[in-house]
Amino acid sequence: MKRKFLNILALSSVLTTIGFLMDGDAKDPSMAMRFIEFIAMNGILFTLMASVYFASSFVYQNIQKA
Repeated sequence: MKRKFLNILALSSVLTTIGFLMDGDAKDPSMAMRFIEFIAMNGILFTLMASVYFASSFVYQNIQKA
């Protein structure tokens, strides 16, 4: 279970980094705000990806039992 969380966290970190690099908006001069935005976006992506993954895995296991 811990390995699955780490894999999802790594994937969300990579996607967040790509998103920040491809972002064309003007950057705030505050470095703290950049870190807060990065961590918040990483948390949002992690939560969404983990909920989709574990929900689909739960449904798949219940279908297999039936």
